[in-house]
Amino acid sequence: MNIRSLTRGDGVVIGAAVLLFIASFLDTFDGSGGDVPNAWDNLGLVMTMYLGGIIGAALIVVARALPQPRKVAGLDLGQLGVALTVFAAWTSFWTIIDPMGPFDDLLKGLGGDPDVGGGLILGLIAALILAAAAIATPLVPALGAAMVGAPRPVAPQPYGAQPPGGYGYPGAQQPGQPYGAQPQQAQAPYGGQPAPQGQAPQAGGDFSPFWFAVPVPRPLYAEDGSPTPIAELAPGTWYLAVEQRGPSLVAQTQDGRRGVLQDTTGIQRG
Repeated sequence: MNIRSLTRGDGVVIGAAVLLFIASFLDTFDGSGGDVPNAWDNLGLVMTMYLGGIIGAALIVVARALPQPRKVAGLDLGQLGVALTVFAAWTSFWTIIDPMGPFDDLLKGLGGDPDVGGGLILGLIAALILAAAAIATPLVPALGAAMVGAPRPVAPQPYGAQPPGGYGYPGAQQPGQPYGAQPQQAQAPYGGQPAPQGQAPQAGGDFSPFWFAVPVPRPLYAEDGSPTPIAELAPGTWYLAVEQRGPSLVAQTQDGRRGVLQDTTGIQRG
């Protein structure tokens, strides 16, 4: 799991789920005299309004953090989580409209018709925020931005330089000398000049390979044009662009696989 793939919208979802959990322990009704119930005294209420929303939030976050989409009974985890948050908001709205139903006899014992308690009010607010964030995150760019930004290089490095650290940093040397690693100075041909060390390899005319990071998870497709992704580029990791094909880039992953990054908007160059 990669927490750097979480978005700001996911942060709102997590915060709303925590608020919903707290609300479940507050009084359902504002009564006096006797034991006032909370959501945990009503199994149907706690499972639909409170735990339904919390489980939905957990599915959304887990689906976002997994490197590959997972499905349960043919349904994507994230979509199932969104559906649960909407159901929790729907339940909380009608519960606060007609809160008397399951507690009618108990309320009579408490004396009168008490007002709706803090547990239902705070639960309604948290459930509405949770459902709104779950639905709006893919639609609103501000919510879709990464919650944890990609780390910047410690200092600007020339292409092919050798900064400290392993793969994942611009210019780090790898076994087999991938693009961007500092090459050994080769023997010059007779009468020629050796290539200077630290110079980036050239590909496709004036193109120079460079390191980059993606702001959100991006699929990497095969170079043969297959529609099935071969990998997913995650925020917080540096990848090497080795070739440009129109608006797309041919990128190299940590394990040496190469593929086409079709969506290059917002990438951070190293």
